[in-house]
Amino acid sequence: AEVGGKTAHLSRLAADYRVPSGFCLTAAAFDPEQSADAPLPPPLAAALAAAYEALARRVGVPEVPVAVRSSALDEDGELASFAGQHETELNLVGAEAVLGAVARCWASGRNERVLAYRRQQGLNTEGVRLAVLVQQLVTADTSAVVFSANPISGNRDEVVVTASWGLGESIVSGMVTPDTWVVRKADLAVKEERIGAKERMTVAVTGGTREVAVPRLLRERASLSRAQVAELAELGVELEEKMGRPVDIEAAFAGDLLYLLQSRPITTLAEPDTN
Repeated sequence: AEVGGKTAHLSRLAADYRVPSGFCLTAAAFDPEQSADAPLPPPLAAALAAAYEALARRVGVPEVPVAVRSSALDEDGELASFAGQHETELNLVGAEAVLGAVARCWASGRNERVLAYRRQQGLNTEGVRLAVLVQQLVTADTSAVVFSANPISGNRDEVVVTASWGLGESIVSGMVTPDTWVVRKADLAVKEERIGAKERMTVAVTGGTREVAVPRLLRERASLSRAQVAELAELGVELEEKMGRPVDIEAAFAGDLLYLLQSRPITTLAEPDTN
């Protein structure tokens, strides 16, 4: 009711999984009339700057790079996920950069793409309330999206893992053809493997991110080991059990460490093929 489904799910999971540290600006502060290029009110700006400095101390990184994401109060629920609809900004450094990103996140709640999605889902387009999640950025070697049920066939006995090099925006935006594995839930064995083209990747650069060409030697190489595929599939099964329904997960590997970045219900699941 205060921070939206995206932040609430991660907050509950942070005790048991490696979720990047962060903080949330609740929907109580949301100003639907805030311009994307206008400064935030001074008391709010001061509170956000203090929260950013506290995060930097907590993680031991003075100018900690962060990801800033919108979290609508009706987002990532049982009926609508808003996946890829709201504003996300990556690799922001410093309180001033975070303040600007918050204003742009608020403004994204009024863009035509989001409003069209709301109308399509039968949701209110007036009185929208947004929270904003700020988390330490994981500089990912590989990013992955995991479905704890097969979104194409509707088979709930399969987990589908997709992955590509770099930050996850290249997968979420559909910019890249990722690697794909279909995994049996029963024993986490890989039933099918498809190595994608992976021609582009999103990388962190000063002040944000950039799309670059994937080195030729990496394009035809699997972006995950079989052990990492199994680890992701197991995570998907666990989170499905916790949430009581199939889930869509965003995750990342930095070195050998697996980070959970997002977990939401799958709201559009194909009917199982009974033929």
